Amino acid sequence: MDKPWTISCGPIAATDADIRKAEVINSLLTRPIGILPAAPGDPIRPFAIGLFDEIRPLLKPDVGVTRLRRAVGAFVHTRRYYFASAQPDSMRHDIDGNPVEPLSAADRLVAQKRFLSLKRRDVQDHPADAETAPPPPPNKTDRIRATLLGGTSAMGRTVS
Repeated sequence: MDKPWTISCGPIAATDADIRKAEVINSLLTRPIGILPAAPGDPIRPFAIGLFDEIRPLLKPDVGVTRLRRAVGAFVHTRRYYFASAQPDSMRHDIDGNPVEPLSAADRLVAQKRFLSLKRRDVQDHPADAETAPPPPPNKTDRIRATLLGGTSAMGRTVS
């Protein structure tokens, strides 16, 4: 796994758990920030580098920075956030959710490795939950097999 994925799975949708984490972050701020998903199904958007420095001034006066840092960490260190960051077309976003720059190949590879590591750990800890995990994009062998077998990859996805 020395190369970032080349096939995109499209936007990675937020789940109820992601929304709860986003709500915790917004509850610590004087106003909600647009980069966070607001409802299940909204896309998870990778943060721009240095975004925490823009979020920090929005902290409510009675809330400590450590609490905000932990809440943001709980959001960005998840399997779905890494999966969104690992996509070949992934973009970094500003505080309002606007795309600002593509993730570098190196950053996408790190996200890919962390995603796969968390996925393996989750499968070991909770084998029954493995079926609900988002699959990685099909590799070259899967795409060839899909072509030969009529458009379905070994993972059961239609490949074009």
